[in-house]
Amino acid sequence: MPPTTPYAGKFGPCAPYGSNNTHPPPHAPYRGAAPKPAKDGAYSCYSAAENPYDVPPPRAAHRSASVSSAASRERHGGGAENPYASLQPQSPTQLSPRQHSTSCPGRAYRHTTPTAPTPTTSSSSGSEQSCRNSTKARHYGHAITASYGEMCYHDNSLVSASLEALIQHLVPTVDYYPDRSYVFTFLLSSRLFLHPYELMTRVCHLCVEQQRSGDALLDKIRFREVAPKLVQLLTEWTETFPYDFRDERMMRCLKDMTHHVARGDEYSWRAMQQMTQRLIKRLSALGQYEEAVAALNAVASERPASLKSKQAPGQRNDVLSVCDDPFVVAQQLTHIELDRLSFIGPEEFIQTFAMKDPLENHKGFFRKRKTSNLEAYVNWFNRLSYLVATEICMPVKKKHRARIIEFFIDVAQECFNIGNFNSLMAIITGMNMSPVARLKKTWSKVNTDKFEILEHQMDPSSNFSNYRTALRGATQRSETAHSSQEKIVIPFFSLLIKDIYFLNEGCATRLPSGHINFEKLWELAKQVSEFLVWRQVVCPFDRDRRILQYLVTTPVFNEDELHLASYESEGPENNMEKDSRRSLRSSLLHRENRS
Repeated sequence: MPPTTPYAGKFGPCAPYGSNNTHPPPHAPYRGAAPKPAKDGAYSCYSAAENPYDVPPPRAAHRSASVSSAASRERHGGGAENPYASLQPQSPTQLSPRQHSTSCPGRAYRHTTPTAPTPTTSSSSGSEQSCRNSTKARHYGHAITASYGEMCYHDNSLVSASLEALIQHLVPTVDYYPDRSYVFTFLLSSRLFLHPYELMTRVCHLCVEQQRSGDALLDKIRFREVAPKLVQLLTEWTETFPYDFRDERMMRCLKDMTHHVARGDEYSWRAMQQMTQRLIKRLSALGQYEEAVAALNAVASERPASLKSKQAPGQRNDVLSVCDDPFVVAQQLTHIELDRLSFIGPEEFIQTFAMKDPLENHKGFFRKRKTSNLEAYVNWFNRLSYLVATEICMPVKKKHRARIIEFFIDVAQECFNIGNFNSLMAIITGMNMSPVARLKKTWSKVNTDKFEILEHQMDPSSNFSNYRTALRGATQRSETAHSSQEKIVIPFFSLLIKDIYFLNEGCATRLPSGHINFEKLWELAKQVSEFLVWRQVVCPFDRDRRILQYLVTTPVFNEDELHLASYESEGPENNMEKDSRRSLRSSLLHRENRS
């Protein structure tokens, strides 16, 4: 018999790039004291009109309760009159890619020959019978490799299949619903092969056509039985990958299916209506967030005051004048990180590698970049690095510069303790920029012991082995957390993208047989599903509107301006630096005159 679920066992060939499991869980080097309690009345929230961080983040879909056994029975053909009484989509973060349900026995029998994109057969019984006749199994010691038509398994785990078989495997029937881990994995990675609009069209068409028998009354009865599962599949799609539906073609397809369902089943029609309303709210929140971030970036793009202001430091605000408590600043950085993480769609990681859409210039809402929120988050990392460097290079007095360096070291330390590795690395990056690193007289006034410990934690040698150890420790802490603060895990995002990139580049997507390498898709889904767990955490700290506004809107120097500010703080040490300062002054003065 074929396996009852497409995923069981473990995959080995496509281990994540640079994975390292030889280190013990870390101990935070700065856990000596308990976190400082929030000060009563010291924090105020943003209003939605003033700042994007009050836009409801799209996390609700990842907090749904686990499906009860009764609801599971209803989905598979029996149960109460209303099939949606307790039907809730299960987040892929609740069903890890290495956890499997066994609710769909016999489904693999259906995949025997390449399935036509638009089948017109009324029953799959013949296909099932031919699959039974064509099943092949090979035994290698305790391992079993088996083929069921166009789907190949190893140790009861799906390892490869044709694209048509994978699409067919996604289509629910009266007595079958695909494993949720499969739904997440294939919906995530299918965009490597075809546009989400094409996939949705084919799945909906197959689901409808499979119920046709030639008898109108019988067709209506059969579709009424399968409609709840089709709605469930579309609900999981809209909840987990809502940004796919920024494409007006996806929304038209969803609307057409709503009309079709309305003719067959009232409960399913109501569920489709509710699902569409939730989707529209999610997309509306995304639009508001993107507009607000664009407005903030416009403010932040204003150039800082002229370097002549260094002669009057009292007239310029700096981070210490806004807040001199590193713990509070680390909390506000964590707010920004989690807010921006929550708007990154999981599909954005894969769309970075996906084929260019032939309708990329299609006149519609989908003209927006498909990875815009991922790019915005990377830009935030860069901004924070330049903000740190600007704050250090601006003060006239050496003592003040040293104080700001020590302050940011303390902020980075608190970020490490919180589990905010992205802000930690951004701060370290800013402090290691050459305009800051060359301030030797300033650094001589700084106790660098704590900074060296932090640099060691984020040392890139051995593929960031120290950081990966710390990340595993933070993840373990999150899994057994007793407080919301302990749940926070914010990864070093650029390295996460790099890992996914090398996984995609290092493993073939298609095998010599022409089959899709599903082991690779599984590993991609595994890494992205970990990100979904991290992004759904709600920040437990109070917001401080003034600090948040300062962090996201204060203008920062570009690289040339940073070098000139550094030379103004501590003069050139050699002829090369003297020439560089002279050239920068001339260039920046010319730009100011032109503007």
